[in-house]
This record gives sequence, C-alpha cells and structure tokens, in this order.
Amino acid sequence: MIGVLCALGVLLCIAPGAAYGQEPGAELAPTMVVLDASGSMTGADPAGGTKMDAAKQAVHTFLGAAPDGAPVGLAAYGTATGNSDAERAQGCQDVTVVSPVGPLDRTGLGAAVDRLTPRGYTPIGRALQVAAEQLPQEGPRSIVLVSDGVDTCAPPEPCEVVRTLAGQGVDLVVHAVGFGVDAAARAQLSCIAQATGGTYTDAPDADALRRVLPRVAGSALRNYQPAGTPITGAATVGAAPVAAPGQHLDTIGQHEQRYYSVDVPEGATAYFSATVSFPRLPGVSITSDFNVLELRTYGEAGEDCHEYENEQATNSSHGEALTVETTWTGAADPETGNATGDRCKGGGRYTFALTWDRVSSGVPERLPVELLVAVEPPVADAGPVAVLPTPAFAEPQGPPRPVVGGGSFNVAGALDGSGRYTDTLQRGEFVFYRVQLDWGQALAYRVRFAETPGRSLRNLSPTSTVVYAPSREEISSDNSSYTGSEMVLPSSKPAMTTVPVRYNNRTADDYPARTQSVAGTYYIAVQLGPAAEDPEAAVPVPIQLDVSVSGDPEPGPRYAQVAAPPGGQAPAGAPNAQAPAVRTVIAPAGWVAIGVGALVVIGLVVAVVARRRRGA
Repeated sequence: MIGVLCALGVLLCIAPGAAYGQEPGAELAPTMVVLDASGSMTGADPAGGTKMDAAKQAVHTFLGAAPDGAPVGLAAYGTATGNSDAERAQGCQDVTVVSPVGPLDRTGLGAAVDRLTPRGYTPIGRALQVAAEQLPQEGPRSIVLVSDGVDTCAPPEPCEVVRTLAGQGVDLVVHAVGFGVDAAARAQLSCIAQATGGTYTDAPDADALRRVLPRVAGSALRNYQPAGTPITGAATVGAAPVAAPGQHLDTIGQHEQRYYSVDVPEGATAYFSATVSFPRLPGVSITSDFNVLELRTYGEAGEDCHEYENEQATNSSHGEALTVETTWTGAADPETGNATGDRCKGGGRYTFALTWDRVSSGVPERLPVELLVAVEPPVADAGPVAVLPTPAFAEPQGPPRPVVGGGSFNVAGALDGSGRYTDTLQRGEFVFYRVQLDWGQALAYRVRFAETPGRSLRNLSPTSTVVYAPSREEISSDNSSYTGSEMVLPSSKPAMTTVPVRYNNRTADDYPARTQSVAGTYYIAVQLGPAAEDPEAAVPVPIQLDVSVSGDPEPGPRYAQVAAPPGGQAPAGAPNAQAPAVRTVIAPAGWVAIGVGALVVIGLVVAVVARRRRGA
C-alpha cells in the first residue's frame, strides 16, 4: 500500500533509500580530512611530544569512533618539501592525497597517517582546492581542516577559495580546527568555516585535539545541506512563482517575506512546508537565541485567507532544524468555490507567504530554505470514520541493531519497523530517523540516553525528541536535560505515540490526531545540545531507540480523478502522475557553549518549557 501511495504522489515520498541493511555510510556526507603537516608541526605540544604526534593520535581516535563504511578521505600538506625560500614554489603546491574518499579503511588510513613527516609550507588555499576536487561533484560534502597556523602561500587566499566554491553552488561545508593557533590564524580559519556555514573549534593542546577532532569530523559526516529544485520566491503575491509538487530550494533573509504559488484543483488538499536549519553559533545569549518561521495563505487576486501558522524555537544556535507547515483545505470545500466570489474557496491558484521573523543574534543575513509541496486529490471513498485509540507501547524484542541517523528529513536513518536501534550522537547534533506507517498503523517509541562520564550540571545538555507527519508537520515533542546519567524521553509517559493512520483523522476533534491522516514516512528527530561547561570535554552519547509499530494494515481511501485547474497542472495525486525525485541531503554539525552557573540552568529550563509553540 505504501508503494502505491508513493507512485501516486499522494504524499511526497522523499528518497527513502533502503530500509535496515542499506549500504553502510549511504546516509553520510563524503568527507575529506585535511591535516597540517608543515614544518611548524614539529614544534612541541604543551601536553608532551610534538604537535604532529598529537595530530596523529587524534586521527586514530577519530578512525576508531567513525561509523563503519563512512565515506572518508585524507589529505595532508607540507610533507614533500622543506620550508626554505628556494623550495617555496614547490612547497606551495605540496598537497598529498593520502587516501581518496571511500568506505572507511581504519587500518590503511591509520598506517598512512603514521608515515607522515612534517617538513614544509602551509598552502591552506591550495589544500582546500585539492580536497574539494577529491569529493563527489554533486550532493552534500564536507572538509575538516586541522591547522596550527595561517596560510604561508597565498594566493590563493583560503577564504576566497571557499567563497568561490560556494558561489559555484557547490554543496560544501568546511569545518576548521585551530591547533594551538594565534589570533591571526584563528581569524583566518574562522573565516574559512563561516564562509561555508561550517564551524570553527579551538584545540589548544593534544588532549583537546584528541577530543575535538572525532567530534568535528563525525558531525561533518552529517552536515545539513539543503537541497531541491531551485526556485526564487517573489516579494509580492502577484509575482509569486508556481511551485509544482516536489521539493524546492530557495534562500530567505532576516525579516523577509517570500511568496510561492501552488495550483490546487477543485476538491484537492495542498500541503506546504518550509524548513530552515540554523547554524551552530558560539556565545549566543539565551535571551536572544530565538527564531520564528511564519506561513500565511492567500487566494486569487491576493485575497487574505486568514490562515496563519508559525513555529518557533529557542536555543536556535544549537543547530535547530525548524519547520513550519500548513495544510490548505480551502479547495476541498464542497459548498462554495470561486464561482461564488469567495477567492479562498474552490480550485485555483493559492499563494503561501513565508516569513523569517524574530532572528537570533549572529545568524547569517540569508539562509537556505527547503520547500516541500504536495497536492492530494479528493477522495471517492474516504474509508473508516472512527479515530482508533492510541495503542499501548509494546516493548520491542530482539537484540539492538545499529542505525546511522541522518542530518535531515531527506536522509533520515531507516528504522525497519518494531525493534531496538542504537546510534551515537555528538553533542550539538539534530538527527533524524524514519518509519513507514501504512493505513491503520501507529507508531510508539522512546529514546534512551546512556550514562557517560562526568555526571553533573557541568555535563548538562538540553535534549528533545520530535515526531513529524509525512508533510513535516510536527505531531508532538518532549524535552528534558541530560546530565550524564541514564535518561529516557519522553519523561512523563511510557512513549511518544501516534494514533493509527486514517484519512478521516483529519476531521478529529483532537488536534494531534488530525496530523495523522496520511500513510507514508513518519519522522523521529532527536536533538542533543552542547554541554553546559567545557563542551569539548563532553564525550559522545550512545542512544537507543525502542520502536513499536502496531496495527494491521487496512485499505486506505480511494482517490478520485480530477482535472487540472485552469492554467495549472494535474495534482501530484492524479492517476499516472509521477512522484517527484528529491536528492538527499545531510545536516550541519558543530558545538556551542551556552553559559555557566545559574544562567545555564535557567536557560535550559526555559528551553524545556518554551522550545516550540504553534499558532494558527
């Protein structure tokens, strides 16, 4: 039944990939680690040994922690020449691809790293170019740069290199780690990271680098890279581009309003959602760490349909992936239509206005926005009317199975029905998983966070879990604070649950039940914020998802064949329509400290109580 729905395009089936047992690393962004092996790395490290010794140890730690099959490559600069004036021309081209990007080979990579000898110049700009050439030409990809100083070979200027790549539309994020750097190097490395939406992290000594590199590189594998068919929203209703069913990609500015139109046939239902991933930012004040997305709906000739939705998030600087969604049913009203003069009823062209309001300090002026559009035709037979009761949580049986969560809806890790699934989250990650629900089926789950060293308020991290409908509409969420002790979300009930999926749930009195009226891909998101103090010392946290999918599949609704609206196209759910293709994307990574002492505790309480609020 799910396959039939996807073929019809009744809901947007977004590149789900294989279920459990898919190719290892398929949901991870290809990542090149670029290691500084210039002459300065022969210097002493404060913790003992040389800087190069510390870098090698950090790479070995990362290799041990990286997921099996992760697409990782390694490049180094400064190994083939000395750093004399006579060797400058050659030394500034000295970038060695130690290992091309491929499924993780821990033994081979480890041996190659151990053979590196630091000698030469620091051609950071050229190294970034070489690393980018080694990565795939399409799709999300990442570079993790470790350097102990500034580029000594410019041009090309490292910041200009990454700006050029970004200007070419390359889906590349660079994360930089400064290893015992001075202010000038810190500024240059920060510029490199910020130009691509990446993160900069300080590692003053070997111990810090050993903690930092696995976290940064592991997070880079799950970078959020928005994707979709390019579209440019207009500044007015009349100029709004028509968005066909599928996924689109635009950008939006602070306090800006962008308009998009959708052709909705008589009797059909339209789904429109927008997702913005906010970058991780250090040092953002709790009182200003807040973002809002709003959606408004307009009918023919710009008629205000008085339909308003908003989603808002505190602690946006933790890397929040915020989604606002509206389900437009005006065209499905059987009583009235445009013939009566009501421009917000019946089939026609409707326009959705997206606004980014209440902006956190330090956020870039513009951010990418994913737009998801689906059009569901009317039904000839809607099926059973009654809303079935929420099922009791059934403890899953069998041994836990590993799964790699994705950094976005589109590459969410596949959970193959009921069972126990394990993953490891870095502090500061927002990770997605997906579950298929047929008509008549329900989902229940809980998230277990394992105990980690250093249990105390110093280890305090805001946590949350959210369950979403196929349209990305939020169904429910739960929040708490992780202190290093074992904990479970939700904290106040046995499990996060849905009701069995039925078409007629959309008419239920209970709002959450109304969100569960389409069979298909449901999403589980798990967020683990940074530690309250000394975030670099906080270790990754193993989690376990206990998942129960219950209910016997039942026949779904029978959809009617409808004609396209004047000047429009047939809805995605019309017979013979093809489901749109959507490419996969990965989510951002990074860490941020959020303060100390009582201010931290107060801020986390606020985050737990006021993380989200929906308005309509």
